[in-house]
Order: sequence, then C-alpha cells, then structure tokens
Amino acid sequence: MNRKALFCDGTSSYVIPAEPEKNQKIVLRFRTAKEDVSGVFLVAEGREEIQMEKASSRGIFDYYETTWQLEEETFCYYFKIVSGDEVCYFTRYGVSDNLNTFYQFRIAPGFSTPDWAKGAVMYQIFVDRFYNGDPTNDVESREYIYIGAPCEKVTDWAEPPTAMDVRRFYGGDLQGVLEKLDYLQELGVEVVYFNPLFVSPSNHKYDIQDYDYIDPHYGRIVKDGGSPLAEGAQGNRDASMYQIRTGAKENLEASNALFAELVEEMHRRGMRVILDGVFNHCGSFNKWMDRELIYERQEAYEKGAYVSAGSPYREFFRFEDDRDSSWPYNGSYDGWWGHDTLPKLNYEDSRRLEDYIIGIGKKWVSPPYNVDGWRLDVAADLGYSNEYNHLFWKRFRKEVKAVRPDALILAEHYGDPAEWLQGDEWDSVMNYDAFMEPLTWFLTGMEKHSDERRMDLWGNADNFVAAMDHFMSCMLTPSLQVAMNELSNHDHSRFLTRTNHIVGRVGTLGSNAAKEGVNLAVMREAVAVQMTWVGSPTIYYGDEAGLCGFTDPDNRRTYPWGNENRELIEFHREMIRIHKEELPLRCGSICMLYWEKNILAYGRFQGEEQIVVVLNNSKELRELTIPVWRAEVPENCRMERLMYSYEEGYTTMPDEYIVEHGEAVVIMGRHSAAVLRTKKER
Repeated sequence: MNRKALFCDGTSSYVIPAEPEKNQKIVLRFRTAKEDVSGVFLVAEGREEIQMEKASSRGIFDYYETTWQLEEETFCYYFKIVSGDEVCYFTRYGVSDNLNTFYQFRIAPGFSTPDWAKGAVMYQIFVDRFYNGDPTNDVESREYIYIGAPCEKVTDWAEPPTAMDVRRFYGGDLQGVLEKLDYLQELGVEVVYFNPLFVSPSNHKYDIQDYDYIDPHYGRIVKDGGSPLAEGAQGNRDASMYQIRTGAKENLEASNALFAELVEEMHRRGMRVILDGVFNHCGSFNKWMDRELIYERQEAYEKGAYVSAGSPYREFFRFEDDRDSSWPYNGSYDGWWGHDTLPKLNYEDSRRLEDYIIGIGKKWVSPPYNVDGWRLDVAADLGYSNEYNHLFWKRFRKEVKAVRPDALILAEHYGDPAEWLQGDEWDSVMNYDAFMEPLTWFLTGMEKHSDERRMDLWGNADNFVAAMDHFMSCMLTPSLQVAMNELSNHDHSRFLTRTNHIVGRVGTLGSNAAKEGVNLAVMREAVAVQMTWVGSPTIYYGDEAGLCGFTDPDNRRTYPWGNENRELIEFHREMIRIHKEELPLRCGSICMLYWEKNILAYGRFQGEEQIVVVLNNSKELRELTIPVWRAEVPENCRMERLMYSYEEGYTTMPDEYIVEHGEAVVIMGRHSAAVLRTKKER
C-alpha cells in the first residue's frame, strides 16, 4: 500500500464537528490512496474495531468514514489499515508497523478553544521598553529601593540594559501603546499579550504589589507628592513619593480607567488583549505582605503579614517561624525558589486567598476591562502540591469561562503539559517544545538562551521532524491551534541574535556582541515558518524591527523607534498578510512532505486549498523535487509563489511552478524560504 498517502488528524476535515460537546455523535474520517487498501478500521478505546466505509473520493485519494457516539470522558482511538497481508497502524505520530498507543488520537468532549485565538497573530509587549507616551508617570531615580539599591530612571532610550537591570526604567507605558496602535494595526496584529501590568516595583512586574490595579507608572498619576529617598537611605519606610504614587486610590483608579480605555480602543480596531497572571507568588512589596513597609503608615490599608501577627493576610503565606512573638517584621516567610522578593502564595491554607485570586481572574475579563484572556506565569508551580494545583486550575477555568466563555487561558510551561491539557484546565501553552526549541535548533543550532551550540542539531531535519511529531502529539488539536508560537520572548535570547551562533550572555560578552554577524536571511526563514505553522504566531516586540539581545535582561532592550530595520518590518507585514489571507494557515492540516539535512518542506491544506512551504537552510543552491501530492495538491496543476525569501532579501513577485505527477521542482537559493499556493483554474 502507499503508506505516504495515509493521513488523518484532529482538524475539522477529519473530526466532524472538530470540537464536539459531551454525548454528541461525531463523524471520523481517514484518507488513503485511491483503490489502495482492502480495509480501514477505527480502533476505539484500544479494543473495539469498527470497519469504516469509503464515503468519497477526490483526486488520488479515498476518504473513509464512520460515526461514533461520544460520552463524557475523553475518547481515544487509532486506525488499523489492511491491504492484503499487509497491516499497519496510524496514530498522531503517523504510520507504523508497531502500535504505540501513547500517540493515539484523543477527543475531549466539551473542550474547545476560542475561535478568535486559533491561528491569531499575537504581539508581546514588555511595556517599559515599548514606547513612552506619558513622561509624567515615569519612575524617578531614588523613588524607592529595590533589591538593596535605589531604582533608576534611564534618560537615554537607546541605552542598552545593564547586567542588573530589574530596577532601571525607561518610561514605556500604556499611553505609549495607545499611541502606537496604528503601527500594530498596520503590521497586522490581532492580539496583544502584555507582560504584567499590575502595581509592582520591578520593570518586569512579575512581583505583584496589588492585583486590583494597573501600575500608575504605566497608567496615570493624578495625585503626586512626597520626595525621592535621601542619599544613604536603607529602606522604603520614607519612600513617600512611591507610597503616594502606588497607594493613592486616585492614581490607581485613574490607571484602571486608562487601561479600560485602551482595551476599548483595541477592541474597536478588532484587536484582542491578554493579561499576564502571576498567581504562584506575589512580591515583597505586596500589600498583603508589606515587607518593604510601603503601606504600614497608609490608613487606607490593612497591616501586612510581615508587619503584624494580627494581619488579615497572615494565612496567605507560610512562615517558618509562626510564633506570634516573631512579629512585628517577621521575615521567615517562604519565597519562591528561595527569593524573599517573591513570597509564595499559600493557597492550601487559605480559601480566602483562593477566592480572591479567582475573583481577580474574573474581574479583568469582566466590564469595564473586558480583557480576552490570561497568560499564566509558572502555572504548574502554583500551590504546594500537584493535587491542589490541578484543583485550582479546574476551578479557575470553570469560573473565568462562566464570566467570559471565549476567554483564552494560556499557560507558561516547560516540559510536557499534557496533564493540564485534558480539556478542563488550560487551553494551551507557550509553545516551547513543539515550536521554539525544535525550530531554533534546526535553523541556528543554538539553545534558546544562547547558552549552548549544538552542531549535531543545526540543520538536523530528522531531529526537527521527530521533535515536532512527538510534542505536537502530546496536545489536543484545539490546544495546538491556539498555542503561542514564539521565536523570542522576555525570558530568552532574541532569535536574531541566535543566528550569529555566539554562546554566552551580555555580562561577559557585552551588548554589541548580540548583533555581530547576525543573519537576516535565517531570521526570515524562521518568520516564514512561524507564520505558516499550526498555532498562533507571536511576535516579541522589536523582533520585527531587527532588535537583538542575549537572554534576560539583554532581550528587554527598547523598541528602536527611528532606527528600525524597515525591510524586516515589511517582510513581517507581508508574511502576516499571507497568514491571515490563506484559509489553511488558520486551522488546516499539516503534513511533512520532504526533509533532509538543512531542508524542510511541509504542506498546510483544508478543503480545496493548499499551501506548501519549502526551506533551504544551507549555504548551497538546491534543486528540490517536492511530493506536493501528499498535501492534496492536484497531481497536475500549477502552484503560484506568494513569498520567496533569500540571502539578499525577499520578493512577493509572482512566479509559477508546474506540478507533474504530484511533484513540483523548486530551486532554492542559500538560506531561503518559499511559500507556494495551488493556483485555481479559471
């Protein structure tokens, strides 16, 4: 039998409906070569074999179908294909002689992900470094002390971050985002994911001070006063300016109002908004803890758990020494990974804390803010036990979705996320395993922090395909379709920097090394894949403008307004346009067509439309014969070129390729990428 013709996945072409409800009857479909097999069997739950009926034929393929009555539990299945004496099996990993049920197909009845998020073009903004639209809310030098030293206002927007960057501020804010919405809209952005916006003393804001309010340094300061700390000050008891700015209700409410205005304007433009939820830990400045004595003398606030044994928030944290005599100023609390600036939240011992954070989850997706979803920081770490962690996220999903059914719940997670992606907790994840890492290794041979170079993985197509097949198989199809596919983000080196193959960090190499010898052609290859792979392509602010940087904090450089790489921006804009215009790139099937060292070719297809993507990551000109028929491209037709990126640049000038007997011959230059579409006959 022609095993390369065998195909099935979890998309709407093969599971009908693609996101069924509990107890719903579904149609399952399977593809074979025409008149090529004697039987296709659905093997349900590993035991019941049902012979499928040939339902239709199209071109060189037959399509077999059967119906199945779902119940409420997850339904697992695979296929057995018979041709005479030949028997093979088909799972999510593909065709094999030996069955591995780990990769069987799974459907979770009742689980769906928001349609708006499927394949949506996202843009991640680290607010302090994006654009300063309101200089009056800038953090002032010596406004407060953070991790043992005064904070600093950086006056040169182009100055690179320093090794200890966390308390240095460039002044980016939400007014700046508002003023740059035209740019984002013209780029083609559909969703903005904000790094944390809530009150916090750091520039990254993963140490939340107050979950109920947007930080006035990002929002509006309508009541100001006090003064910066004096030289030699050792703490924040007298940080009167900071206490007023972040504690005065006038500032907090004005900042929330500005955020509501921003979201309303983004919605008016057809954009969505995702907030960063940091619920595993808070910050030492947090009003519940108040290690920094920001709130101790503010009458509007209860005493923090560090300050008083009688604090209403004492149960929110675990204290190693919890004798009443250990207060006031009990610093024996548990910090996440031992960091006393990141007190771990103690959910197991406080239902009130759990209720509060669940309420925060609901608050920001409700009027007047109406955000469209959450990205959950270190979500697998929340709580002190795996059992509680799952209980919390089940409740979080249920209650947030009750308020906003189409809210996206997307988690940060390293490693296998399968236990959280069963349909009742997270929608999906930041896609390290099934996107960023395999693609980075293939195109650059670099680890995602630029901490290691692997020559054995550079250009290793077999490793790329095996990694993608394995890790994509670990996710339900609705999760894959909304997975955040990033090349860079705030935790890893900039992808463009990885193209120079320099191992190290800014502390030892200096900031200039991050842009030495970078390869824009390889960057464009990566973007071509990002915009044509399954999931939501997510641009880290400035990547599209040629921003470089080693890993944190160097990856958090300011957006280079006025010094952008305009050609790279235009390339992003064109690839985004292609992504949005071509139906298969949202929710279509994907099939690897051909691969060898430094070469990848794959197809995306849905209904009567097909896209083929070809990459040559070598330094040689290559003539390739691609079996496009596997992506359901007609046996004899023409394909038109939508994009061709090569070493010196890119072009969207049309060109045609003849498909004969299901194959297309494509000539690929050094470090090139081509995006082709089946040409419709008039």
